[in-house]
Amino acid sequence: MTPKKNLTPFIGRMVSLALLATLVFVPRAETALIDRVSEKVLPNGLKVLLLENHRAPVVTFQVWYRVGSRNEDHDKTGLSHVLEHMMFKGTETIGPEELSQKIQENGGNYNAFTSYDFTGYFETMSADRIQVALDLEADRMKNLMLREQDFETEIKVVMEERRLRTEDDPKAFTMEQLAATAFQLQPYRWPIIGWMEDLTRLTVQDLKFYYWTYYTPSNAFLVVAGDFETEDMLPRIETAFGSIPKKAAPDQERTIDPPQIGERRIIVKRQAQLPFLAMAFRVPNIRDPDSYTLEVIAGLLSGGKSSRLYHRLVREKQLALHVEADHSLLSRDPGLFFVAAEVLPGGDSTDIEKVVDEELERLRRDPVEPRELQKVKNQLEAAFISHQDSLFFQAMVLARHEIVTGWRTVDDYIPSIRKVTAEDIQRVANRYLIQDNRTVATLVPLPYTEGQPVSEPFSIRSDTVR
Repeated sequence: MTPKKNLTPFIGRMVSLALLATLVFVPRAETALIDRVSEKVLPNGLKVLLLENHRAPVVTFQVWYRVGSRNEDHDKTGLSHVLEHMMFKGTETIGPEELSQKIQENGGNYNAFTSYDFTGYFETMSADRIQVALDLEADRMKNLMLREQDFETEIKVVMEERRLRTEDDPKAFTMEQLAATAFQLQPYRWPIIGWMEDLTRLTVQDLKFYYWTYYTPSNAFLVVAGDFETEDMLPRIETAFGSIPKKAAPDQERTIDPPQIGERRIIVKRQAQLPFLAMAFRVPNIRDPDSYTLEVIAGLLSGGKSSRLYHRLVREKQLALHVEADHSLLSRDPGLFFVAAEVLPGGDSTDIEKVVDEELERLRRDPVEPRELQKVKNQLEAAFISHQDSLFFQAMVLARHEIVTGWRTVDDYIPSIRKVTAEDIQRVANRYLIQDNRTVATLVPLPYTEGQPVSEPFSIRSDTVR
């Protein structure tokens, strides 16, 4: 079984602290990323993206399936994540722990992650050992063994994972309830890890049907980045994966919520140390140019200690312990723009909400000064470029764009950020960051009982679980 790591993307950056150990840092190339990618679609429908980088003798090999919690049914939530666990329990040719053992014996790092929109698996290894990853991934794409005894064990693991990460964490529980209220039709309304009631009803037959439907070459793609020659790597991939039978790609269309017509509010009462306030505004994804403006707005609000909300709430008024704004740029369907804050001891969430409302009204009313706008653009551009110093991020950013718009849009990020104007910010804030388009969740703390676990500092979203 893979190590337990919680991958928490933020503001479209796509790389989490949990993966830092797998990153291989290499000097940036000056040419556009898309100009260095080779694409091939195998006869069975498997797309292959190859990105050569010879700065270090390492390769990261990633298999992405176009299936996540958005593909589940309302009474079978958690299937994607449970299946991810089961992918490490062996195939017709290797035993339950043999996959992990083989990778470790060859000095590799590996993990997997499930999101609303995808499930991904990766190995990062010395370039001369990467054939091990090819063979193992091809094997479990077609020969996975889903045994009842393994399922009975892993479903208990996932249920315990849910207890620890969500039900015993009041802020995570509040964010889960917020999403369930903000969406009424879209599958984003349920958690990636699944509702506990659904987890208790899942069966190994559910997993077998899910695997048969979604784990097919036509619903998957590979991203390989690192020290290899395309002329050598592509035939090896064709040999490993080419014999897997072709199936029709499953339908990916899902119901989208209609426009929100009024503010929604919920109160969550849980054992907690501090109050917590979170807002969610319904917004478009990367397919709409407004999404890049929302990226800039998130930076204006919480991009560092000089940002507007941090300055007002943390430094000036000392109302919040932490504040964060976040935008789901790379969600496959329209997502949410979040603002959340943890209240300082003795504080009141209503005071924080008042300041947030003031800052949002300021965005809607007053043009951003050129210097402040340029600073935020510089921050976003620097973060995007610096993350490309890793092979893992280069592969991951290609994959995240492939899921939503196709990988060739990856180099649109910086030009699109640069185009954002003060007038765009006012227009977008007046369209989306308004009271009638938001859902507000307030956590009201109840006293802890002796021995009750204390939650960790919050992260505004967790749209990927491991």
